[in-house]
Amino acid sequence: MSVTDPLKMFDVKGKVALITGASGAFGAVAARVLAGAGCKLVLAAGSADALSEIATECRDGGADVTEINSRPDSEDACAALVQGAVDAYGSLDILVVASGMNKVAKIDEMAPETFLSVMDANVTQSWLLARAATKQMKAQAAGGKIVLVSSARGLLGHPAGYTAYCASKAAVDGITKALGCELGPSGITVNAIAPTVFRSPLTAWMFEDTDQAKAVRDGFLTRVPKGRLGEPEDLAGPLLFLSSRASDFYTGHILYADGGYTAG
Repeated sequence: MSVTDPLKMFDVKGKVALITGASGAFGAVAARVLAGAGCKLVLAAGSADALSEIATECRDGGADVTEINSRPDSEDACAALVQGAVDAYGSLDILVVASGMNKVAKIDEMAPETFLSVMDANVTQSWLLARAATKQMKAQAAGGKIVLVSSARGLLGHPAGYTAYCASKAAVDGITKALGCELGPSGITVNAIAPTVFRSPLTAWMFEDTDQAKAVRDGFLTRVPKGRLGEPEDLAGPLLFLSSRASDFYTGHILYADGGYTAG
């Protein structure tokens, strides 16, 4: 790989990418970015209608897309998702784990099963998917890219009932670092993107021109050096970097897409 033609470092055309949670905010961004970059996509989500919508959008843009209406909620389900990519395209080069959840409640009001459900969705399922992908990538003996989704809340606390979410994302950070060390000799890189608040269906209200939204937004932005909330395109560059040869020397890394929020 020569740096005299640096754009080739970011070339993922023809690579096979499995994206879980593909109908969600980050998953949809990942699908659009990797479709536009020429990847063959395996998109997985629990909602068949939402999955069909993003898959159709990617196909309309010229991408080769396979849909799997499934959540990664068990060992067998994760193995089946990876096998689905192999059955469709013969290999798996990139895994993006964009599935997960958040449930907000103060600790004295949160049921233990609620806490455990968030940990399962964000931590256990990330681990199971990475495990299934690792087996396939090792068998291919050609390396691979695993991209997990963390959050600025993996590093920082939050006063509004985020004990489950913060704990789960801190655990995702730990998985990322441990697997980065473990899988480095295999040529498999494991990294995480950790956004702060960015525009999505769940956060759309924070971008509205209302007194409530402005008060919340202004309070948050006092900690963001860039002076704005995140947009979906702010996640595009980091994802392409971590999915391509450009990041071959980067592993076990948490990439904060946060406008400087965690720096201050």
